Amino acid sequence: MTLGPIMLDLAGVDLSPEDRNLLMHPLVGGVVLFSRNYHSLVQLEQLVKAIHELRQPPLLVAVDQEGGRIQRFREGFTELPTAQAIGRSHDVNAEDGLALARRAGWLMAAELRAVGVDMSFAPVLDLDWGMSEVIGDRAFHRNPETVATLARAYASGMRAAGMAATGKHFPGHGAVVQDSHHTLPVDRRSYADLDQDLLPFQRLAREALAGMMTAHVLYSEVDDQPASFSRRWLAEELRQALDFRGAVFSDDLVMEAASVLGDLPERAKAALEAGCDMVLICNDRPGVIRVVEALAGFSDPVSQIRLARFHGRPAPNREVLLASDEWHGARQALSDSMNQPQLRLDA
Repeated sequence: MTLGPIMLDLAGVDLSPEDRNLLMHPLVGGVVLFSRNYHSLVQLEQLVKAIHELRQPPLLVAVDQEGGRIQRFREGFTELPTAQAIGRSHDVNAEDGLALARRAGWLMAAELRAVGVDMSFAPVLDLDWGMSEVIGDRAFHRNPETVATLARAYASGMRAAGMAATGKHFPGHGAVVQDSHHTLPVDRRSYADLDQDLLPFQRLAREALAGMMTAHVLYSEVDDQPASFSRRWLAEELRQALDFRGAVFSDDLVMEAASVLGDLPERAKAALEAGCDMVLICNDRPGVIRVVEALAGFSDPVSQIRLARFHGRPAPNREVLLASDEWHGARQALSDSMNQPQLRLDA
């Protein structure tokens, strides 16, 4: 059985009979976990193991574990700094900032791999334009070269821990005020004026990132469809101009910004036709079932190959990890960075 194009969520801390039945469907390829799916380290490890044992090849198990306010698993895991804090460390000392970015990526990925989780949707490549609340401190910096440099180091740390990196949100979510969870953000800049937002994606597309997650943002001067559903952005810009050869993940299709494409089956079809390899559908189980029914017979062998690369590589278990000097050193470095006074840029 191959990996299908749908990644869905779970309601609780273990698999229900309905979960097991749905996860066996060939159109399903992965599960994304949230805070509600976490009770303890032992429970999480058992849940991930149960998901992986359902099929061969195993389903992908993903989470958003960026740090700061976007960290789904907390108790028993290291508190991770925001990307913005890493960027400020780089402002004080570039070498220290790069080391911190790599250690943060490594530690985040190593702790997840130790309990079997395959992937975290990170790092964020959006620029901190100072206007997007949903991005905000999730961005490394305002300077696109700094974002590219820190994101590369972060992704390098992830790879060293056995996890592929996924950049988000292509082609850039930082310059719109609206939150795509609640409405469709519209960026009215011309293509030429998007060059800074695109730069980190351009820098990392070929060798640093195995995946990209799309933005539910309409760039009205470039295309009449939001980027997640736009062949202009995904086929022409990402695949051709940037020569990106990894997997493309849609952001959650249940978000309000995606509703302009119609119902969930229409959204899923539009995203896949535009160039997404996998679509996320969360917090709407009836909607997932409708999408599965609507996509009957769908198959994309190239996408299946791209997605298979996201299976986490073998990694030390938690006991071995916590006994390692690298884990202790990374934790101390992150703790020190979070306890330092913030750099004042207006002084």
